Amino acid sequence: MNAMKRPGGRAGIGLALSLLSLVSPAARAQEPAAPPAPPAITLHQALRRALEANAGTATARSQIAAAQAQVRQLKTSILPHLDLDTSAIRNSREVAFDVNGFRATILPRNDWNARLIFSQPIYAGQRELMALRQARLGVTSNEVGLRSQEDMVLLATASNYLGIVQGEALVNVEQKNLELADRRHKQAQAFYEAGEQTKVDVLRAETDRKAAERALAAALQSRDLAASRLRLNLALDQLAAAPMQVAPPDLKFPPLPAADALVAQAQSNHPAIQQSDLALQIARLETSKQRNARLPTVRAEGNAVEQRTSFPASQTASLAIKLTMPIFDSGEISAKVAVARERQKQAEIALEEARRQVREDVLQALLELKTAETDLALAKEQLAAAEAEYNQSFELYRAQEATSLDLQTSEAALSSSRRAVVNGTLNRDLAELNVWSAAGTLKNLILTEEGAK
Repeated sequence: MNAMKRPGGRAGIGLALSLLSLVSPAARAQEPAAPPAPPAITLHQALRRALEANAGTATARSQIAAAQAQVRQLKTSILPHLDLDTSAIRNSREVAFDVNGFRATILPRNDWNARLIFSQPIYAGQRELMALRQARLGVTSNEVGLRSQEDMVLLATASNYLGIVQGEALVNVEQKNLELADRRHKQAQAFYEAGEQTKVDVLRAETDRKAAERALAAALQSRDLAASRLRLNLALDQLAAAPMQVAPPDLKFPPLPAADALVAQAQSNHPAIQQSDLALQIARLETSKQRNARLPTVRAEGNAVEQRTSFPASQTASLAIKLTMPIFDSGEISAKVAVARERQKQAEIALEEARRQVREDVLQALLELKTAETDLALAKEQLAAAEAEYNQSFELYRAQEATSLDLQTSEAALSSSRRAVVNGTLNRDLAELNVWSAAGTLKNLILTEEGAK
């Protein structure tokens, strides 16, 4: 009976497998499709997002608003003021006296009064006007500071964006290097099984394969760290479920002018120099303002009073012109003037130092760009030579005319050359960004569709 049932059972199993083969595609068709990958963010989009959402630029814009509010506050010091002062008083007793039938109340039991006070500064040695000019220069300085912060944010965002691009390129390079190691390992294993090589060659190939895997893991880490820094630049709060997708940019900048012309451009446009110059103007105004403290101050004050007390009058009005002038202050004004002069000297020194720093930054950036371009050109030539060397070495190794050490050396040279080209490309792009940043014109160039394509 068992023998009779076994063929039927096999037929049942075959029928079930055939049904499963028919049902499986339908079931797979009903499974939800994987969500599409998010579109790649372009460099232009990343830069625009960074300027809008970065905490540094938002803080700088808030500082501008605060400086503008301070200007409005200082304007009130030269404009008229009108105040109302009222009071209601309950006294313990009422005091009055009669004069020729007229009853004058000196201290009413329920007293009240209302005083309308008017004040207007007339002359104060132009100190209020100087303070107002200082505040307006402070607004301009904060606007220049915003531009400086935007340049820093743009440079950091572009650097981290290019870091992701470099990371992706390094991942591809390390995958190719891993393929080279796998290729040598398979060839060494085939020679070992054929008895033409020792186990040492196989172990050496396995060691190099593990090293290639470690390099691949490091490349993945480098890419993900750059993506993390870019998310911070863009103020993105959501957790990344997948690696950030970026599109390799095609940076297009105008040809670099001569070093002298670029330095002159930086001297006139760089935010650091403009801020130092504004600080010097503010310090000069402070010196003049403290010196003018010796001049008299003239104010007009008026009062309109209505009160319950009828003595001397229930309603009065007055206008006074008050003049205040320091006669002897024990050297207070002289000390303030000396402090302001020293701060003016410090501002002059800071301006000269800023000019030197900007000049040297431009020259150093140009030197780094030239070095990076030379390094990249040599790396490309080295890569071409390393590829030719590796191809020939592998053919000789497969024909057993070269040892595994020869192939290992050429393989290491090829891997190193590939990394050098990727790193050199990034260094060249960053060096060019640094040149325009040192010249103070990065924002105007990189925010165009052509510059950050």
